[in-house]
Amino acid sequence: MSTIVATENLSKRYGSRTVVENLNLRVPEGAIYGFLGPNGSGKSTTMKMLLSLIQPSTGEVQIMGQPMTRSTRRGQLGRIGSLIESPPGYGHLTGRENMRIIQRLLGLNDQQIGFAIATVRMQGQMDKKVRNYSLGMKQRLGIAMALARQPKLLILDEPTNGLDPAGIEEMRDLLRRLAEGGVTVMVSSHLLGEIDKTATTLGILSGGRMIFQGTRDELFSAATPDVLIRCSDPHRAHAVLSSGLDSRLDRTDVRVPGIGEKATAGVIASLVGEGIGIYEVRRDEETLEQVFMGLTEGGGL
Repeated sequence: MSTIVATENLSKRYGSRTVVENLNLRVPEGAIYGFLGPNGSGKSTTMKMLLSLIQPSTGEVQIMGQPMTRSTRRGQLGRIGSLIESPPGYGHLTGRENMRIIQRLLGLNDQQIGFAIATVRMQGQMDKKVRNYSLGMKQRLGIAMALARQPKLLILDEPTNGLDPAGIEEMRDLLRRLAEGGVTVMVSSHLLGEIDKTATTLGILSGGRMIFQGTRDELFSAATPDVLIRCSDPHRAHAVLSSGLDSRLDRTDVRVPGIGEKATAGVIASLVGEGIGIYEVRRDEETLEQVFMGLTEGGGL
């Protein structure tokens, strides 16, 4: 699968503060790329650098195999749609009037405008003033504006932010349909459950650094779930292990977090050596949220 977005050691510093550090981003063509991270991790800054809205301190951005620079920006943006921060649109105008402005600015035809409106399913709302739209409708109008030029790449920063469950479901369906239609979508979100339901590839930032990039299955395999040990005397087993490990009692089990296979074998051997019978050893099942918290060392969203 070819790569539609790539960065090489991309960094952004403001004085002594580093916001993004040596980021090597890879967005596969045709993917829904879920861009995750705690607040302040550098997601929005990265997206703005991809669009050349702010210039990197070091490193470079490539879009569709070509560098994104001041000189190439105009041509590159003709193939990219984006929705960053607040949805665009003049509140005192109707949705249709706002789309006409986009049409004149970009030199688009009626078919392109009609296609964008139909894609976000806004045909019945275009004669209403934008100030009377719900937040979900404003988001969809913003995406229609981004889609009007029929881009190959769509970059969305928190498109479900502030939406109710019905609006989130609509947005999720829209992203899937766009990807099925050949548009690569890069979307940032703090809603892990929503990203888990839509994204085909994940990238996780923490402190401006990429700490994971790959598929959902690869994310779970990269994590180290807790080991749960069921034994004949859990209290004594906990006492034996607590001197060297961060073990704790979990109902009838002893829970030992963050140890690999070799360490697990050593733990079992030490318990058996103390005369403690081992009934069962298993890995705990983790949710995407738990994996995320572990990778970001408990960083909140």
